[in-house]
Amino acid sequence: MSALDAVKMAGDMVDSGNLDTAEQILTKIPNLGGGPLELERWFLLGRIAAFRGDFDSAISIYRTILDAHPDLARVRFELAVCYMKTEQWYRADYQLRLAMAGDDLPENVRQMMNFYRFVIRQNKNWNVWFNFGAAPDNNVNNAAGGTECVEMFGRWCRDLPVPESAFGYNFQLGGNYEFRLTNSWRWKSDAGMYFNIYNKHNYDDLYLYASTGPRYIWSDGDIWLAGVASRRWYGWDAYNWSAGVRLNTNYDFTRKLSGGLSLLYTSNQYDYYAAYLDGNTYSASVHMFYSITSNVYTVLRGAVAYEDTVRPEYSYFQPSISIGIGTELPYGFNIYAEPMFYWQFYGDEQFTIQNEQPTYMTERDFTQRYSVSVSNNKFDFLGFVPALVLSYTRRDSNIWQREYDRWSVELTLQQRF
Repeated sequence: MSALDAVKMAGDMVDSGNLDTAEQILTKIPNLGGGPLELERWFLLGRIAAFRGDFDSAISIYRTILDAHPDLARVRFELAVCYMKTEQWYRADYQLRLAMAGDDLPENVRQMMNFYRFVIRQNKNWNVWFNFGAAPDNNVNNAAGGTECVEMFGRWCRDLPVPESAFGYNFQLGGNYEFRLTNSWRWKSDAGMYFNIYNKHNYDDLYLYASTGPRYIWSDGDIWLAGVASRRWYGWDAYNWSAGVRLNTNYDFTRKLSGGLSLLYTSNQYDYYAAYLDGNTYSASVHMFYSITSNVYTVLRGAVAYEDTVRPEYSYFQPSISIGIGTELPYGFNIYAEPMFYWQFYGDEQFTIQNEQPTYMTERDFTQRYSVSVSNNKFDFLGFVPALVLSYTRRDSNIWQREYDRWSVELTLQQRF
């Protein structure tokens, strides 16, 4: 019997439930050199492990196959099912969304995937995350540097703050939990913290947040209405706090395209700058996720925000847009790149020095940020994978003292999907 016939026979046995005999046939076949037939042999061994409930072994086999051939949609589908069986809902969701881009999948498999997305939405009722990063920053104070001069009863000059380099660590810790009221109604709560600590501690930054409220789930989407609150300390001094309400929605438009809308209102109170910055924030944002192929995806984000403050020269309108593209590559590599652009249009004139003359101007800023993240899932450590993140930020402004460049090279430990 040829190797091709043996693999085909074993596949028929797996489909009919004759797992022991199928495994004996597959394990006796010599290594077939990594070609399509060898992949099929390992795929069948993964299915056998999954049928027996040995999902850890099945996950390991499927990940090994995808490390070499990340474009195999059927393998991603089976991996997603194993993650579902082990209640790793967020990982299952990620793999399933990529798998649904496979145009060569049988129709019955596509129908199952549509149903499984609903199952995942119903069951991913908790998540906990912890990220750690270390990075140098060449402009932690967002300074422009240079000398500012003014012609007024003679020529007067002063040196502006120069960019300060610092080395920092950042920590992100958070989680959410959904209390199931019915199959469709939940009560979802989340809380977390973000902490930057630098060798220059006057730039340390601590941010805490929490939200809670009802969430409704249906076959193609969900909606969550929550009260929100946050508190921030900067340089170990109390900085501000906010409270308000948020509405989040998500919807699966097609098997490849999903997206959502978020609306947010907060009332903001500042500890030391209340007379200038107290006010309200209104924002709306959309995001779209599109699976181009079973290993390439793109994420589009757009938002508008308006911050209303006591002093109108600090109020601003801010539209933003970003488009990212990610890909799963051979040998376990994952790359994600995202350029982001946003504009800030302030509400009133403020005093400044331009062309060595005192004047009043309404500030207009344009900021661009480019980031690339590279990781490899072969370096999994307790469910986290190290990632190298390179970013560059440039702000241009009609008030030259507000312009700056900033770059960062960060090594993080992030949760693996």
